[in-house]
Amino acid sequence: MADKFEFQVPAKDFKKRLDEFLFAEFPFLSRMYLRELVRDRKCEVNGEWKSRGYLLRTGDFIEIEVDRADRPSLQPEPIPVAILFEDAEFLVADKPAGMLVHPTVRIRSGTLLNALAHHLNLSPNEDADFRRAGLVHRLDKDTSGLIVIAKNARSHRILASHFQRRLVEKRYLALVAGTIDKDAGTIDAPIGRYDEQRFWNIKPDGKKAVTNFWVRERFPDRTLLELEPVTGRTNQLRIHLAHIEHPIVGDKKYGGPEHERLCLHAARLVLWHPNGSQRMEFESFGSFGSSGSFGRNVQQSVRLLTGDSL
Repeated sequence: MADKFEFQVPAKDFKKRLDEFLFAEFPFLSRMYLRELVRDRKCEVNGEWKSRGYLLRTGDFIEIEVDRADRPSLQPEPIPVAILFEDAEFLVADKPAGMLVHPTVRIRSGTLLNALAHHLNLSPNEDADFRRAGLVHRLDKDTSGLIVIAKNARSHRILASHFQRRLVEKRYLALVAGTIDKDAGTIDAPIGRYDEQRFWNIKPDGKKAVTNFWVRERFPDRTLLELEPVTGRTNQLRIHLAHIEHPIVGDKKYGGPEHERLCLHAARLVLWHPNGSQRMEFESFGSFGSSGSFGRNVQQSVRLLTGDSL
């Protein structure tokens, strides 16, 4: 049975796409399902049907009929996934390279959310609601490492706000082509989408994008980097490293040397618990020094990224 929901668009969501607004309001529902509701005219804005790309205005009145029992495209699957931490509010998973985070129009199974749907519902209870994993942020299919998943709408709202307000410390490891001479630096170059190619890259009129980097080790034709994405643009780390002519090893899309995987790993997260009770640190492997540096175990870091030593 469908439930009817009503929203009035606040000023902060001015010019946000209709589908993006719905994704934020219903984080535990399939994105494909929400798009289908808009397509099937089960969502109205000011009493009229609008496409999913409609740009909202402050004060717009949205009405939508949602069947929360309808779960297309997100079927639980018994896929092994490493859970580094879990409590009643959220969990932290260690995603392998090559795994999509969520289903797409073409790929509906084998994703992290399919695996977590199984994990969160191991003890089915006919009287309980189906528990959904709420994505707080995302990783590319070919990027491995730490990802935060909310277990209820309140935690999702709080954690997503922390990410948006840059209250979360994120560090990555990357093995890049060539030797970088500077020990540290900042890449400040705007990123935008070239619609005709459906491709994200450096774009003069794009959104501001900033990445900090530190060299952890130099090899004859490779450099091991620690990366901090100050902003969170699509493919930011990959684009920025290609921009300075040191693309990530295995990044075919942005000109990196061939390898069996993209050598990019989300290795560290520091965040506040959604209850506000404590600052928490997560690492996907024990190669950090006492100050949060990646430099203590270089060979372990390289093996993580490449499966071998250099």
